[in-house]
Amino acid sequence: MLPAPNRLRSRSDFASAIRAPGATRAGSRILVVHANVTDSRAGLPPRVGFVVSRAVGNAVVRNRTKRRLRAVVASRLDGIPAGCDVVVRAQPAAATATFAQLSDALIPLVHKAIGRLEVAG
Repeated sequence: MLPAPNRLRSRSDFASAIRAPGATRAGSRILVVHANVTDSRAGLPPRVGFVVSRAVGNAVVRNRTKRRLRAVVASRLDGIPAGCDVVVRAQPAAATATFAQLSDALIPLVHKAIGRLEVAG
């Protein structure tokens, strides 16, 4: 479980992380990771949100996918810089992915998206 200060909750926060100027993304067959840093969040803990649509599967599959993704992010939260908002969007292929496959796909994508932020900013 992610600590409360590290969770993205509101629709506007998700939209800001995905669509705001300066936002970046990195994707694979299983996941897409969006990242953004704003001046107003400087020095605050990083926040992470998850988007798992019905295209991934039924409620059981979607919730299992979210739990696995949360566990991977919670174990690597210290690798995300302060003030960064990250949104992890699961593709339909994530439904059949194992925990190890999700972990192997997610970690490099997070680093890639954050790396693009640092280059752009």
